[in-house]
Amino acid sequence: MKVHVKKDDQVVVISGPETIKGKQGKVLNVFPKDNRVMVEGVAYVSKHQKARRQGQTGGIYQKERALDASNVMLICPKCGKATRIGHTAVETETDKGVKKMKNVRVCKRCGAQIE
Repeated sequence: MKVHVKKDDQVVVISGPETIKGKQGKVLNVFPKDNRVMVEGVAYVSKHQKARRQGQTGGIYQKERALDASNVMLICPKCGKATRIGHTAVETETDKGVKKMKNVRVCKRCGAQIE
């Protein structure tokens, strides 16, 4: 399955619990098989860690967790608003002078190319 966001994209959470809804962050990881993304500083899970060696401390640690990709929306780098994305074929020229078609992501609000 294809995911609409990529690593290092800026996204906003559009649905979920009230504690994470509306938060913004950078995409750390994308898991296309599970249709999930991991966003920096948005969703956490508590992990209980037992001390394994003498001198090591145990405790409860916060760990970032993955969200469903449908719960996040891309923020356009040009207009700065949350937007849906489209795809457009753009003609590019290689170093040998050969023209190639390349699919690029496009903001549906302002029409700017994303990357």
